[in-house]
Amino acid sequence: MNIILLGPPGAGKGTQAQRLVERHGLKQLSTGDMLRAAVKAGTPVGLKAKAVMEAGQLVSDEIVSALIGDELDAMGAGTGAIFDGYPRTAAQAESLDAILASRGRKLDHVIELDVNEDALVERITGRYTCATCGKGYHDTFEQPKVAGTCDKCGSHEFKRRPDDNEETVRTRMAEYRAKTAPILPIYEARGIVARVDGMADMDAVTASIEAILA
Repeated sequence: MNIILLGPPGAGKGTQAQRLVERHGLKQLSTGDMLRAAVKAGTPVGLKAKAVMEAGQLVSDEIVSALIGDELDAMGAGTGAIFDGYPRTAAQAESLDAILASRGRKLDHVIELDVNEDALVERITGRYTCATCGKGYHDTFEQPKVAGTCDKCGSHEFKRRPDDNEETVRTRMAEYRAKTAPILPIYEARGIVARVDGMADMDAVTASIEAILA
């Protein structure tokens, strides 16, 4: 089974991908992670990518395609893949088709976690954590039982991520829409796109995804 999982930052894509890995033995292929690993390992593709990045240029589709091909070959035919962050353009979608076809694979599902932008802004901008133990809280949905005191470790220090602000979240949403807009029609024409309510409870989202894969 080969899946593309789509969703803007904060939609819970990482959590759902991890659950798919655990439940179905799939491998999550994140282009960013693969690039860093290939550069670190000094593979032929990694060396090529390193030279491009050191020159301050963007890594080409050709290099990314080679990375994905190498990873699929290393995984073996019996393991399915979750594509995360790729493809982002029509050209990359075409390239992915070719990569899969040459290895006797095909894309089975494109699943998008559908979110309400205003609700997502509230979800992300309200997040904060205990500075000592890292337990997560939220201004609206989960506050400490005793105000100003961490439930888990009793600390009084809390912190927020500097990029968890409305402007950044809305910019990320706009970027996501711009990147996915070109590829969704390609897969919709094949009838393999399914949308799940990404604002639902995490377990409900998992159940919806499982129903699509069944």
